[in-house]
Amino acid sequence: MKKEKKSMWAWFPITFLTALFCCVLWGSATPAIKIAYQLFGISPDDTASRIMLAGARFFLAGVMTIGFGSLLAKRFLLPGQDSFGSIAVLSFFQTVGQYFFFFMALAHITGVRGSIINAAGNFFAILLAAYLFHFEKFTLRKFAGCITGFAGIFLILGGLSAFNGAESVSLSGEGAMLLAAIFYALSSCCIKIYSRKENPVVLSGYQFMLGGSVLFIIGFTMGGHLIFGSISCVLNLIYMGFISAGAYTLWGILLKHNPVSRISILGFMNPVMGVLLSAIFLGENREAFSITGLISLLLVVAGIIIVNTEKAGKSKR
Repeated sequence: MKKEKKSMWAWFPITFLTALFCCVLWGSATPAIKIAYQLFGISPDDTASRIMLAGARFFLAGVMTIGFGSLLAKRFLLPGQDSFGSIAVLSFFQTVGQYFFFFMALAHITGVRGSIINAAGNFFAILLAAYLFHFEKFTLRKFAGCITGFAGIFLILGGLSAFNGAESVSLSGEGAMLLAAIFYALSSCCIKIYSRKENPVVLSGYQFMLGGSVLFIIGFTMGGHLIFGSISCVLNLIYMGFISAGAYTLWGILLKHNPVSRISILGFMNPVMGVLLSAIFLGENREAFSITGLISLLLVVAGIIIVNTEKAGKSKR
């Protein structure tokens, strides 16, 4: 009997570099969005145009995701007749809900702050999976990981100073990013449910397109506008679409050829890349490399590693 050839995607150097590339893409979303606000001339109080921009980005991401997935599958990917309900629900949580608040938040807070706070979605997902959806048990290790991660979020929010008015925390900034993290956690649990019966690439691609269309129409109805003043606007929009499509497709390939625990734990690089790229492209070095910023990031990264290490240990038994 011939031994099945191991995929190159399971070779750890390839796995690590691909995961790193995905995290660089996801981490670059924050500076890319804030740069887009400048390129398109969208002011912090122009909610309608921000929603339109989010809609354009995710409709394009959906087209790219289905395109990439169809090439890999060597056939055009279409959802099944019973998949439209799942796509609609997932679209509400993953695209409409999450990115309505994500785009709002980035108009009011720094990229460094947003990248760290958004990582709270990893810990909200653990809590929801255990107590709302009952996918898994909430163990002592997960408790320790969540406490560690939330401590980092609490610190970047200003610690106790955030509650006595000494630190400026706003609902439209930090509050909106926390809501985006909660919607991310809900969408993660929905993906776990729906992907049992449907190709996750199909689900993600079509929910991106549906959610993007909804956001674009809402923004347009509210009086929003997108002015393409230069080729940079077009390139920025294409890149933002590729962030979701490219990273999601590659991450899906890694999950197919590796244990979930090995890939999940590599997600610790996501907030790291978000902070580093915000420092590089947005000039937020002072906050990124401040004592508070570094300790907050380290706590969040440690929390992500802790909650995923347990899965790695169980998979070896």
